Amino acid sequence: MTTSSGELLDLTGKVAIVTGGSRGIGRSIAKTFADHGAKVVITSRKIDNCRDAAQEIIEAGGTAHPLAAHMGNLVDIEELVLGTVKVFGGIDIIVNNAANPLMKGVGEITPEAWEKAMNTNLRGPVFLVQQALPYLEKSSAASIINILSNAAYMYAAHHLLYPVAKAGLEAATRSMAAQLASNGIRVNALVPGTVDTDMVRAMPETFQKASAKASLLGRAADPEEMTLMALLLASAGGSFMTGHTYFVDGGQSYR
Repeated sequence: MTTSSGELLDLTGKVAIVTGGSRGIGRSIAKTFADHGAKVVITSRKIDNCRDAAQEIIEAGGTAHPLAAHMGNLVDIEELVLGTVKVFGGIDIIVNNAANPLMKGVGEITPEAWEKAMNTNLRGPVFLVQQALPYLEKSSAASIINILSNAAYMYAAHHLLYPVAKAGLEAATRSMAAQLASNGIRVNALVPGTVDTDMVRAMPETFQKASAKASLLGRAADPEEMTLMALLLASAGGSFMTGHTYFVDGGQSYR
Protein backbone atom coordinates (compact mmCIF):
# COMPACT_ATOMS: atom_id res chain seq x y z
CA MET A 1 0.00 0.00 0.00
CA THR A 2 1.36 3.39 -0.99
CA THR A 3 1.85 5.93 1.80
CA SER A 4 0.82 9.49 0.97
CA SER A 5 3.08 12.46 1.53
CA GLY A 6 0.61 13.73 4.11
CA GLU A 7 0.95 10.55 6.13
CA LEU A 8 4.73 10.62 5.92
CA LEU A 9 4.82 14.14 7.37
CA ASP A 10 2.17 13.51 10.03
CA LEU A 11 3.32 14.16 13.61
CA THR A 12 0.03 13.38 15.32
CA GLY A 13 0.60 12.31 18.91
CA LYS A 14 4.29 13.21 18.91
CA VAL A 15 5.68 15.49 21.62
CA ALA A 16 8.26 18.03 20.50
CA ILE A 17 10.47 20.39 22.47
CA VAL A 18 11.59 23.41 20.46
CA THR A 19 14.23 25.51 22.19
CA GLY A 20 14.38 29.13 21.19
CA GLY A 21 10.82 28.47 20.10
CA SER A 22 9.31 31.85 20.89
CA ARG A 23 10.61 33.67 17.82
CA GLY A 24 12.40 33.34 14.49
CA ILE A 25 13.26 29.92 13.12
CA GLY A 26 12.17 28.13 16.30
CA ARG A 27 8.74 29.73 16.32
CA SER A 28 8.16 28.82 12.66
CA ILE A 29 9.25 25.23 13.26
CA ALA A 30 7.03 24.93 16.32
CA LYS A 31 4.03 26.21 14.38
CA THR A 32 4.67 23.84 11.47
CA PHE A 33 5.04 20.86 13.81
CA ALA A 34 1.78 21.77 15.54
CA ASP A 35 0.06 22.19 12.17
CA HIS A 36 1.05 18.58 11.45
CA GLY A 37 -0.32 17.24 14.71
CA ALA A 38 2.53 17.49 17.21
CA LYS A 39 2.14 18.60 20.81
CA VAL A 40 4.77 21.31 21.08
CA VAL A 41 6.59 22.70 24.08
CA ILE A 42 7.73 26.25 23.35
CA THR A 43 10.75 27.18 25.41
CA SER A 44 13.01 30.21 25.65
CA ARG A 45 14.33 32.40 28.45
CA LYS A 46 11.26 34.65 28.78
CA ILE A 47 7.98 33.00 29.72
CA ASP A 48 5.85 35.82 28.28
CA ASN A 49 7.37 35.26 24.82
CA CYS A 50 6.79 31.52 25.17
CA ARG A 51 3.17 32.14 26.08
CA ASP A 52 2.63 34.37 23.07
CA ALA A 53 4.03 31.74 20.70
CA ALA A 54 2.06 28.93 22.34
CA GLN A 55 -1.14 30.97 22.24
CA GLU A 56 -0.71 31.57 18.51
CA ILE A 57 -0.57 27.81 17.97
CA ILE A 58 -3.55 27.16 20.24
CA GLU A 59 -5.67 29.80 18.48
CA ALA A 60 -4.87 28.08 15.18
CA GLY A 61 -6.21 24.79 16.56
CA GLY A 62 -2.92 23.23 17.60
CA THR A 63 -1.53 21.99 20.91
CA ALA A 64 1.28 23.86 22.64
CA HIS A 65 2.58 24.59 26.11
CA PRO A 66 5.02 27.32 27.22
CA LEU A 67 7.95 26.53 29.51
CA ALA A 68 10.72 29.02 30.25
CA ALA A 69 14.28 27.66 30.24
CA HIS A 70 17.75 29.06 29.71
CA MET A 71 19.79 26.55 27.72
CA GLY A 72 22.95 27.68 29.47
CA ASN A 73 21.51 26.56 32.82
CA LEU A 74 21.59 22.83 33.59
CA VAL A 75 18.89 23.10 36.26
CA ASP A 76 16.58 24.77 33.72
CA ILE A 77 17.24 21.95 31.27
CA GLU A 78 16.33 19.31 33.83
CA GLU A 79 13.14 21.16 34.73
CA LEU A 80 12.27 21.57 31.05
CA VAL A 81 12.38 17.83 30.50
CA LEU A 82 10.43 17.05 33.67
CA GLY A 83 7.87 19.75 32.84
CA THR A 84 7.38 18.43 29.32
CA VAL A 85 6.81 14.89 30.54
CA LYS A 86 4.43 16.14 33.23
CA VAL A 87 2.31 18.01 30.68
CA PHE A 88 2.43 15.68 27.67
CA GLY A 89 3.61 12.32 29.04
CA GLY A 90 6.77 11.83 26.99
CA ILE A 91 9.23 13.24 24.47
CA ASP A 92 9.61 12.21 20.82
CA ILE A 93 11.32 15.16 19.14
CA ILE A 94 13.90 17.70 20.22
CA VAL A 95 14.81 20.74 18.14
CA ASN A 96 17.95 22.36 19.55
CA ASN A 97 17.47 25.82 18.11
CA ALA A 98 18.29 28.23 20.96
CA ALA A 99 21.53 30.12 20.35
CA ASN A 100 23.76 32.85 21.69
CA PRO A 101 25.45 34.68 18.78
CA LEU A 102 28.13 36.27 20.96
CA MET A 103 30.58 37.89 18.54
CA LYS A 104 34.12 37.90 19.90
CA GLY A 105 37.29 37.45 17.90
CA VAL A 106 40.77 36.32 18.86
CA GLY A 107 42.28 38.79 21.29
CA GLU A 108 39.02 39.83 22.93
CA ILE A 109 37.66 36.51 24.20
CA THR A 110 37.30 36.30 27.98
CA PRO A 111 36.78 33.09 29.96
CA GLU A 112 33.31 34.37 30.84
CA ALA A 113 32.42 34.98 27.18
CA TRP A 114 33.72 31.52 26.21
CA GLU A 115 31.64 29.86 28.90
CA LYS A 116 28.52 31.86 28.02
CA ALA A 117 28.73 30.95 24.34
CA MET A 118 29.64 27.29 24.77
CA ASN A 119 27.09 26.66 27.53
CA THR A 120 24.14 27.83 25.42
CA ASN A 121 25.26 26.77 21.95
CA LEU A 122 26.90 23.42 22.68
CA ARG A 123 26.62 22.17 26.25
CA GLY A 124 22.91 22.97 26.49
CA PRO A 125 21.84 20.93 23.45
CA VAL A 126 23.96 17.94 24.47
CA PHE A 127 22.69 17.95 28.04
CA LEU A 128 19.09 18.40 26.91
CA VAL A 129 19.38 15.24 24.81
CA GLN A 130 21.07 13.43 27.68
CA GLN A 131 18.38 14.50 30.14
CA ALA A 132 15.60 13.49 27.75
CA LEU A 133 17.24 10.21 26.69
CA PRO A 134 15.13 7.87 28.87
CA TYR A 135 11.99 9.28 27.25
CA LEU A 136 13.39 9.36 23.71
CA GLU A 137 14.29 5.68 24.09
CA LYS A 138 10.63 4.90 24.80
CA SER A 139 9.48 6.68 21.64
CA SER A 140 8.60 4.65 18.57
CA ALA A 141 10.16 7.25 16.26
CA ALA A 142 12.44 9.65 18.13
CA SER A 143 14.22 12.43 16.26
CA ILE A 144 16.74 15.06 17.33
CA ILE A 145 17.39 18.08 15.13
CA ASN A 146 20.33 20.35 15.91
CA ILE A 147 20.15 23.78 14.30
CA LEU A 148 23.64 24.85 13.27
CA SER A 149 24.83 27.92 11.37
CA ASN A 150 26.71 28.31 8.13
CA ALA A 151 29.12 30.47 10.14
CA ALA A 152 30.78 27.16 11.04
CA TYR A 153 31.69 26.59 7.38
CA MET A 154 32.90 30.04 6.39
CA TYR A 155 35.83 32.34 7.09
CA ALA A 156 34.40 34.15 10.10
CA ALA A 157 36.89 36.99 10.34
CA HIS A 158 35.28 38.87 13.22
CA HIS A 159 33.91 36.22 15.53
CA LEU A 160 35.14 32.88 16.78
CA LEU A 161 32.88 31.70 19.59
CA TYR A 162 29.68 31.10 17.61
CA PRO A 163 31.31 29.19 14.72
CA VAL A 164 33.35 27.05 17.11
CA ALA A 165 30.30 26.12 19.17
CA LYS A 166 28.22 25.29 16.10
CA ALA A 167 31.04 23.21 14.62
CA GLY A 168 31.16 21.32 17.90
CA LEU A 169 27.41 20.72 17.70
CA GLU A 170 27.86 19.20 14.24
CA ALA A 171 30.43 16.79 15.67
CA ALA A 172 28.02 16.00 18.51
CA THR A 173 25.32 15.31 15.91
CA ARG A 174 27.44 12.61 14.27
CA SER A 175 28.48 11.04 17.57
CA MET A 176 24.95 10.99 18.96
CA ALA A 177 23.60 9.53 15.72
CA ALA A 178 26.14 6.71 15.87
CA GLN A 179 25.48 5.97 19.53
CA LEU A 180 21.70 6.25 19.51
CA ALA A 181 20.83 4.53 16.21
CA SER A 182 20.51 1.16 17.95
CA ASN A 183 17.77 2.70 20.10
CA GLY A 184 15.87 3.90 17.05
CA ILE A 185 16.75 7.55 17.70
CA ARG A 186 17.69 9.58 14.65
CA VAL A 187 19.96 12.64 14.97
CA ASN A 188 20.50 15.19 12.22
CA ALA A 189 21.55 18.80 11.82
CA LEU A 190 20.05 21.63 9.79
CA VAL A 191 22.18 24.55 8.63
CA PRO A 192 20.37 27.82 7.89
CA GLY A 193 22.03 30.62 6.01
CA THR A 194 21.11 34.24 6.67
CA VAL A 195 17.52 34.27 7.92
CA ASP A 196 15.39 37.33 8.63
CA THR A 197 15.14 36.90 12.40
CA ASP A 198 15.46 39.14 15.44
CA MET A 199 18.94 37.72 16.02
CA VAL A 200 20.12 38.80 12.57
CA ARG A 201 18.36 42.17 12.81
CA ALA A 202 20.32 42.87 16.00
CA MET A 203 23.55 42.75 13.97
CA PRO A 204 25.02 45.88 12.32
CA GLU A 205 23.11 46.81 9.17
CA THR A 206 26.19 46.46 6.99
CA PHE A 207 26.64 42.89 8.27
CA GLN A 208 22.99 42.08 7.55
CA LYS A 209 23.17 43.31 3.96
CA ALA A 210 26.48 41.60 3.23
CA SER A 211 25.24 38.32 4.71
CA ALA A 212 22.03 38.41 2.69
CA LYS A 213 23.86 39.10 -0.56
CA ALA A 214 26.44 36.37 0.09
CA SER A 215 24.06 33.56 -0.86
CA LEU A 216 23.65 32.46 -4.46
CA LEU A 217 20.02 33.54 -4.23
CA GLY A 218 21.12 36.99 -3.10
CA ARG A 219 18.71 37.41 -0.21
CA ALA A 220 17.93 36.46 3.37
CA ALA A 221 15.51 33.61 3.96
CA ASP A 222 12.18 33.83 5.72
CA PRO A 223 12.06 31.66 8.88
CA GLU A 224 9.29 29.60 7.28
CA GLU A 225 11.74 28.45 4.59
CA MET A 226 13.52 26.39 7.27
CA THR A 227 10.43 24.51 8.40
CA LEU A 228 9.89 21.86 5.73
CA MET A 229 13.37 20.40 6.14
CA ALA A 230 12.85 20.31 9.91
CA LEU A 231 9.47 18.63 9.40
CA LEU A 232 11.01 16.03 7.10
CA LEU A 233 13.77 15.25 9.62
CA ALA A 234 11.24 14.94 12.45
CA SER A 235 8.73 12.76 10.62
CA ALA A 236 8.41 9.35 9.02
CA GLY A 237 9.37 11.01 5.75
CA GLY A 238 12.93 11.17 7.08
CA SER A 239 12.93 7.71 8.63
CA PHE A 240 16.16 6.66 6.85
CA MET A 241 17.99 9.93 7.50
CA THR A 242 20.42 10.11 10.41
CA GLY A 243 23.91 11.35 11.20
CA HIS A 244 23.96 14.02 8.50
CA THR A 245 23.94 17.77 8.12
CA TYR A 246 21.49 19.38 5.71
CA PHE A 247 22.00 22.88 4.30
CA VAL A 248 19.10 25.28 3.73
CA ASP A 249 21.22 28.35 3.09
CA GLY A 250 20.48 29.58 -0.40
CA GLY A 251 23.89 28.38 -1.60
CA GLN A 252 25.89 30.47 0.85
CA SER A 253 28.27 27.84 2.24
CA TYR A 254 31.25 26.09 0.67
CA ARG A 255 32.10 28.95 -1.67
